[in-house]
Amino acid sequence: MQVILLEDIQNLGYKDDIVKVKNGYGRNYLIPQRKAIIASESAKKVLEENLRQRAHKLEKLKTDAQTLADKMQGISLTIGAKTSSTGTIFGSVNNIQIANELSKKGFELDRKQIIIKDSVKEVGTYKAVIKLHKEISVEIPFEVISE
Repeated sequence: MQVILLEDIQNLGYKDDIVKVKNGYGRNYLIPQRKAIIASESAKKVLEENLRQRAHKLEKLKTDAQTLADKMQGISLTIGAKTSSTGTIFGSVNNIQIANELSKKGFELDRKQIIIKDSVKEVGTYKAVIKLHKEISVEIPFEVISE
């Protein structure tokens, strides 16, 4: 079954992408949650026309994301966490804490844009990937220290 995504869905696609999904996933989750519509011929024509009309707006969004990525290039973060005597963190560091640290530096981002590949459960240096646009992402190093 082919559907047109109405919003970005991680590990599936971005808004206005036409993707192929299993019938149950499309009918039971994506369509009822209003995250996608069935990719019929008329829906594809409407999407094509909308994309043509929004082309300049999408280009502006991409350039804005690129300028933000250039500003964020040299940033490194330090996050304090409560730890045991062996250096193990009570809990873990997640994307919300990284978003809070970035907001202190003047970058307002949605926490859903921040992806941490490894689980952060010990003191050390890690990397987070920030997806600003479907083609633009920034890798930011962060250090977890003991409070």
